[in-house]
Amino acid sequence: MKLTFSPASPFARKVRIAAIETGLIDKIELVPATVAPGTANDAYTRDINPLKKLPVLILDDGDVILDSYVIVEYLDDLAGGGKLIPASGPARWKAKADHSLLQGMLDSMLLCRYEKMVRPQGLQWQAWYDDHWNRAWAGMARFEQREDVLSGPFNVAQIGLVCVLGYADLRFSDCGWRKAYPKLDTFNQKMLERPSVKISVPPPA
Repeated sequence: MKLTFSPASPFARKVRIAAIETGLIDKIELVPATVAPGTANDAYTRDINPLKKLPVLILDDGDVILDSYVIVEYLDDLAGGGKLIPASGPARWKAKADHSLLQGMLDSMLLCRYEKMVRPQGLQWQAWYDDHWNRAWAGMARFEQREDVLSGPFNVAQIGLVCVLGYADLRFSDCGWRKAYPKLDTFNQKMLERPSVKISVPPPA
């Protein structure tokens, strides 16, 4: 299998963590790809993902699996199921719902990044930026109170939260999330003790 990725992508990081945790990382070739807005990559759009997004898992038969959560679910199933996503019952739906919130937070943070770093000066929309940042910030406030996630078994929601906090460090290093959310800081430090989380920390910008 092959995984298109960027070391800075929190979505690709999520899959890399999952691949390590499920014992499948050695079966996956990491293939760097560039999908930045305004940067042409016609071959990627044509052959791999028309949405021009990372990551994509390319199977040995040429089929592709899109979306970081779907890839994590595929790897979890390939490893026997129930390792990162509860197999059934309320715990499964809670983990999926928590992950959906975290995915939305990352989407908003990525849009903030593009608004400030990619959109030309004079065309930037501050109110739009603030609205998306507030979504991510309010999400952090929600998880600051979620002891079931912060102290629960390692699963896809904890992986998603790790990736949110790592992306905040990478792209919004002065946002002050550690001071505002000390429980998230404690959680993040604990997670960094896991080899899968530590090895996948994005390099400094």
